Amino acid sequence: MVRITEDLVRKRAEHNECQISTLEEISLHQQDIERLEHLDKWCRDLKILYLQSNLIPKIENVSRLKKLEYINLALNNIEKIENLEGCESLKKLDLTVNFVGELTSVESLKDLYNFKELFLTGNPCADFEHYREFVIATLPQLQWLDGVEIEKSERIKAIQNLPFIRGYILEQQARYKLKRAKEKAEALEKLKQKSKDCEGADGDGNNKENKPGYDGRWYTDINDSDTQDKVQETNKENEKEKSHEEKVDDFWKETSTYSPESRLEVHNHLKELKEKENKKEDKDVKKERKLFAEDGRPFNVNEPKVDFTLTEDGENIFLDVAIFKHMDTSLLDCDVQPNFVRVTLKGKMLQLALSEEVNGDASVAKRSQTTGHLLVTMPKVKPILKPKPLKDVQQNPPKEEKDQTKSPINFLEVDSSARKCVDLTSIVSDNQTKLTGTLPFGTRSIKREAPERENSSDFVDDPDVPPLI
Repeated sequence: MVRITEDLVRKRAEHNECQISTLEEISLHQQDIERLEHLDKWCRDLKILYLQSNLIPKIENVSRLKKLEYINLALNNIEKIENLEGCESLKKLDLTVNFVGELTSVESLKDLYNFKELFLTGNPCADFEHYREFVIATLPQLQWLDGVEIEKSERIKAIQNLPFIRGYILEQQARYKLKRAKEKAEALEKLKQKSKDCEGADGDGNNKENKPGYDGRWYTDINDSDTQDKVQETNKENEKEKSHEEKVDDFWKETSTYSPESRLEVHNHLKELKEKENKKEDKDVKKERKLFAEDGRPFNVNEPKVDFTLTEDGENIFLDVAIFKHMDTSLLDCDVQPNFVRVTLKGKMLQLALSEEVNGDASVAKRSQTTGHLLVTMPKVKPILKPKPLKDVQQNPPKEEKDQTKSPINFLEVDSSARKCVDLTSIVSDNQTKLTGTLPFGTRSIKREAPERENSSDFVDDPDVPPLI
């Protein structure tokens, strides 16, 4: 049974900073509430109250709401208009699609001088003959009924015919009460039968009397010939037993009267189906996959079932994952740890253990623009150092091992006096030596002192003139 709790009211009062004492409007629709309570004590300043689509059977505990102007109780199980006399500010009441069959209960709204609008569409009383005339004549302050404005001429005629109309209403109301008493008795009998079936069923929902070895009184010997025949018949009946889906279809196809009891039955049926689905989902939930062993070793996991290659050389380890070419890169995630690499594709994990420790900070993940593959390059923490390959001994034998039988190579030498062309190799060095007095870099320099030039004949040495540096 769903009750109105303080936590529920505070949750629905978020627009009022979760303060319920000064709350003026609250919506508690579609909460499967089965009783109207506590609001007249917690929310005394309420002006608008939404309670549609619940299972409330009675209007109660609202007489202290002196500021209440509008209350919506559509799609509930209310059968009578009552306990609203204290709501002196009430202007509008919505009882659409309820089970109000006692039409004379509208007389309880007669003293509400602010009451202007009433909705009774979808109630049994709305099908009564002279229903509209009776309501208009009973509530002279009413201006709208079921969304239709009341005209003055219509009100005058209704008031004039009220003494005759009231008799018809009372007769129809009495017939409806007898009908409701019959519906209640049938619903009670059906509920008893259902509880009896539940008591006679085992944990799997099967009837015990259909079990082999059960004769209705005590367990008998199933090896007896009569019992074996009964078992065979029972097995045949069980084979013909309907599945759960067929039972659900039969429930919805079953004809029933529209009453508060049938509405509760449908609600309970849907609740049972939801509970069964939740249990089934709990059973179907897969156990969490273990990614590491007890000693910390990472497991190899390939949830997306993609192709990959893991190769290495002396310095790096390479992972090539065959990702779909047109897959958005935002759906990928790569995590490189010292001893494993993990690639997540659309929430599914590819985890591979590495043979050597790698440097995660220096690792690089790139995606191919042609194939869409993901290439992860992971440098090793301790790369293998290999020497450079030696040259072939046969191709380059040492000088000592050369064949001495061969004749020595004679170079053609020309006398230096026979050179007629300029020696280009000494141009730069000669010029540099002349200019700076030193040899080029890399050669042994010979320091030369430049000779001093003699003074001219007319030179006069003036001691006041500083020397030139």
